[in-house]
Amino acid sequence: MFSSPTTSRTLATTTLKGAGLIDSDTRMRDVTADKPGGRKGTSKIRTHRTRPIDAYKEPHGPSRASMLAARTQPSGASDILTIRGASTVGRLRRNAVTAAVAGVTPSKAHAVPVKAVEVWKDFVNRRWDPESRFLNLERFRNITYCRRAAPASSVREASVLFKLASHLRPAVQTLSLANNNINSAHYLPKLANLSLQNNNLKVWRDIDFISGRKGKLEHLRELILLGNPLRELEIQNGRGDKYKSDMARRFTSLIMLDQEAIATIAFDAPGPSSTPVTEKRATATTFPYEMRPPFITGVEDSVVSNFLVRFFPLFDDQRAALLDAYHPSATFSFSCNTAIPSRARIQGLHVSKDMPNQRKLDWGLWLNNGSRNLNRMGGGVDKIVNSLHLGSEEAIRAMSTLPKTKHDVSGSPEKFCIDAWPVGQGENLKLFISLHGQFIEEPSQGIRSFDRAFVLAPAPPGSRAKLNGWDVMVLSDQWSVRAYSTHDAWHPGPMRVQAGDAKPTQPTQQPTGSTSLSFSLIPAHARAQLEQTISTFSEAQRILIMQICEQTGLNAKYAVDCLQNNAWVFDRAVANFEQVKGALSRDAFL
Repeated sequence: MFSSPTTSRTLATTTLKGAGLIDSDTRMRDVTADKPGGRKGTSKIRTHRTRPIDAYKEPHGPSRASMLAARTQPSGASDILTIRGASTVGRLRRNAVTAAVAGVTPSKAHAVPVKAVEVWKDFVNRRWDPESRFLNLERFRNITYCRRAAPASSVREASVLFKLASHLRPAVQTLSLANNNINSAHYLPKLANLSLQNNNLKVWRDIDFISGRKGKLEHLRELILLGNPLRELEIQNGRGDKYKSDMARRFTSLIMLDQEAIATIAFDAPGPSSTPVTEKRATATTFPYEMRPPFITGVEDSVVSNFLVRFFPLFDDQRAALLDAYHPSATFSFSCNTAIPSRARIQGLHVSKDMPNQRKLDWGLWLNNGSRNLNRMGGGVDKIVNSLHLGSEEAIRAMSTLPKTKHDVSGSPEKFCIDAWPVGQGENLKLFISLHGQFIEEPSQGIRSFDRAFVLAPAPPGSRAKLNGWDVMVLSDQWSVRAYSTHDAWHPGPMRVQAGDAKPTQPTQQPTGSTSLSFSLIPAHARAQLEQTISTFSEAQRILIMQICEQTGLNAKYAVDCLQNNAWVFDRAVANFEQVKGALSRDAFL
């Protein structure tokens, strides 16, 4: 009795399974044209393209690609299993593809090699500044050695880069992706500052991808989109205010957009207003109170100038000689503020090609020698106490461990700001000096800004300070070293509150009775005559007279004559002096 076709197929399948030639879950297929009901044609085989992230995970365990390759290379015969008269019967293993079926050998799988990941890791570390928590990925697609070893040609390759960035510690706070021609925004969740300047973001959907929803830039404070088609088109079409409003709505924590402050309080109507706005509201760009000139009051300015002119050359070149200037129980401390000021960052002072030495500066030389920044100091009470140096010898010893400096106090007085006034009463009267300025750090020749506060007392007769020519001695010395910012901060005049057009240069004006550092360097015996001579002139003219006296050494009478004969133009007066100075007698000078 003959068996049915179904019974034959069942018997054949059972036999092949028993011989181990096919898997238990593989069914035979009838491919003959006159046998309806079967699955016809060749099997659809999915290729398994490896993911770039597999290369990043490889050191920690087998990736999907490596497991797949191992499973698709059976021992023994490498040919695919076939049965005469039929197409492929079954698969060697579920979810595996052999090289013969796929037409691609495992060695040709598209994957980011481990060497490429190492190149990207090295690139991220080069661009990472843990002190400021700033990751600079500007123009990263144009870096030659990265493009050759691991070109970021797709979103998958870029995902490796951002995976590496997410592992940086401390967490990235500021990220720059400027000048990369990207058309899809990237982000790291805990960013506070993000620059996407000069890219190719065209539609609001690109912004919505990173907007402040749960887990996406909830703490963003500054965003830069200058040079993107979306932003430029909104501005050109007169929708600048709506653009700012839409950005503020998407990023509720944002306070700076495109290097300009945005309003923190706004009332956005749900629909267009029926009342046209005819009046343009003024935007405040300056504080209501102007910056005033430095002042010295309640003390002879010669006391201040004599102390500073002698102190800083010794501090720069021979710190041990300052031992006589400090009281035996004096205190000294210094602290470092490594954050780059906002205005300096906007101006690019620390990455400018005009100031290449700024990149050579190293905060480690300061932080490892007892910086007393109480807001960032760890290590308990002992470290706080040990960073305050008591006694003149201990103070000088602490100063000697710090990098060498160069303060150009006499040559560039405009780069320093001095305020001084007396404190205390009677026998306890002291002098407080607040000094702001900049110095050159050696040997890098980079520039740092600083603030320094002195408390001085008169040197008693017979004291070590008095015997060595110091009229005052230091009771307290507090020194704060900062990242460089220009001396425009204390320039007299309006104080700007946000980035914008540069404020016009104004002549430095000083109130009567006040004096700058340069004026204080005029000898004391000539000061009374100078003040008496210029008392009848206007304030602007008195300033010019003092500047001529300081630069040329002329006395008051000749300085006035020089300015009057040159229409009170400072540059012309100086040029005229250079021409005739050889013919002037000694009586013309201070």
